[in-house]
This record gives sequence, C-alpha cells and structure tokens, in this order.
Amino acid sequence: MTIIALEEHYTTQALTDANAGHPLLKRLLLRQRDGRLRQPALRGNILQQLLDLGDQRLAAMDAAGIDIQVVSHTTPGPETLEVSLARRLAVEANDIAAAAIDARPDRFAGFATLPVPDPDASAKELERAVNSLGFVGAMINGHVDGRYLDDQFFWPVFEAAEALDVPLYLHPTLPPQPVIDACYSGFSEDIETALSAAAWGWHVDTGLHVLRLILGGVFDRFPRLQLIIGHMGELLPPMIWRAGFMLNGLSGLDRQLQEYFFENISITTSGLFDHASFAAAVHAVGIDRILFSVDYPYSSNDQAREFLDRLPVSVPDREKLAHANAERLLRLNDRTRAR
Repeated sequence: MTIIALEEHYTTQALTDANAGHPLLKRLLLRQRDGRLRQPALRGNILQQLLDLGDQRLAAMDAAGIDIQVVSHTTPGPETLEVSLARRLAVEANDIAAAAIDARPDRFAGFATLPVPDPDASAKELERAVNSLGFVGAMINGHVDGRYLDDQFFWPVFEAAEALDVPLYLHPTLPPQPVIDACYSGFSEDIETALSAAAWGWHVDTGLHVLRLILGGVFDRFPRLQLIIGHMGELLPPMIWRAGFMLNGLSGLDRQLQEYFFENISITTSGLFDHASFAAAVHAVGIDRILFSVDYPYSSNDQAREFLDRLPVSVPDREKLAHANAERLLRLNDRTRAR
C-alpha cells in the first residue's frame, strides 16, 4: 500500500534567520535546548530535521514505510515579514524545495510558500510554483498580523488557486497577541506556550479562520476552491452542525455551512492520532475527504503509521486515506507524468 503524507515540514536557513525573533520559533528552540520538550518526536534536533530535504528525511520515511512526502514550509514563514523580504524568501524557499523534489520526484512533492503580505505577488508565485516547478498547491500559515484571509485584500490568492485547480492548505499559527494575552496568560511559560499553540490556541484560531472564510463569502466567490486543514479538522468536525444550526439563517450564503464542508474542505490526520477525532472527521466530511499526514518532524512517522494501520476501516477506505484521496485531490499522478 502506497503511503502519501501531506503535512510534512521543512525550513530554509534564510527564513529561520528572518524569523529569529518570532515567539514560536524562539520558544521552541529554547525549550528544546533546555530539555523541556516531553514529546518523543521533538527530542531530536528539530531545526536540523527541518533544514534537511535529503538523506536524513528519506531514512525517516523509509523506517516508517512512508513513500511520498508533500513538503511545506513550517510556521513561522513569510507571513509576518516585511513585504519585499517575504517576496524574496518565498521564492528562495520554493526553489530549494523544487531542487529536492527534482532530485527525488518519486519521494517528494511540494506545497508552495507564498509571500502572503503581498497577495498579487503571492498569486504570481503560486502560478510559477505550479506551472514551472510542478508544485501541487500552497500552504499558508494562518492570519497575517491579525488580518484574516476573508479580507478581500487577500482574494487574488484564492482566485489564482481556483484558476490553477490546486488546493490551499491552511496551517495554524499563533493567535493574535491580544488573544494570547487575554486567554492564554497567567501560567508558566511552558504552559502558556503550549496552550496558546499546539495544545489548543492555534487549532481554535484556525477553526475560526475557516468559519470566517465561509461566512466571508470566499467559497461563494470561488466555488471550485479547495481548502485543506490539518489536525483532524482543527476542532470543527464535532461543532460544524451547531455552527450551521446557529448561522445558516443569518449568513446570506448560497449554501448551508455544512455544505461548504462537504464540498470545499478536506481534512488531514496530521499530528492527531485519535480514533474519536477521526470518527468526527469522517462524520463531518466523509472518508473521501480525509488524507493521511504525519506533521513531520513535530510528530512521529512511526506513531502516525501505526495509527493508520490500526484504524477500524475497510481495506478500500484505508487505501483512500493512505494515498488515493491525495492522488485525486492533488492530481499527483498527472503532475508526476508532466514533470
């Protein structure tokens, strides 16, 4: 059985240096240095793993039986940088990823990094990444300094993605600082860091971001646009019925809230290997819109693979999760032949 993993991260030295003061990067590396990370997958050299797009990464994939990674730049990316720097470093990141993909097209595909503070430049870079570099979509790391993508300022990115027929992967970032101060402060630094990020805060923020995209009319304006979200749906699957129940009569949208989930959104298993969460995701979007992911190197390839192998699903459904859904959504076979 072929295994394709969709949320698998890398970084470049230039983007790491440019984001050196970002609290997420600074705290992660500090906590790792001081041995305060409890998760086994985070006890290696995270920065070294992120920078490697070659032998070390391939060996980790081989050990878990993962055939293909769709690589994407980790958060923080260009989203918080000054515009001209974001443009330059996004292009550089895509060129670095493209070189790794060209070296091993049988093992890697790519989501483009976009200079989101400049939507027009992002649209052009997405077009270059797809048409010239063979990428299969793009990943955006959340809001841009508290400005969410339902703001029509950003819609050239959606227009380009729909025209190119490639999905956008909406990845979390830290909530806006006022939200962190109001909701996640008052604990130890370690607790505040975890609670505002991967333990809770950035999942809630990403789920809200998706609702904002729907309610802001993004999918009415771009009905063929496909969005991917990770972590078993960023807390939305068990709440989408309730959100629709409260909002459908108020929204003025073309469709009911739940319909956008069924038709425009796919979910990955990245970093959340829990049967109850998986069941909620299946209920929300159906088995054809769930895709296997690890969240490498922040989660364990072995743990993710064990989760996939033990899911109580039929053989055809396991094949869908492992590779068939990804091949269809990303048109991987078509793009591989085109390269």
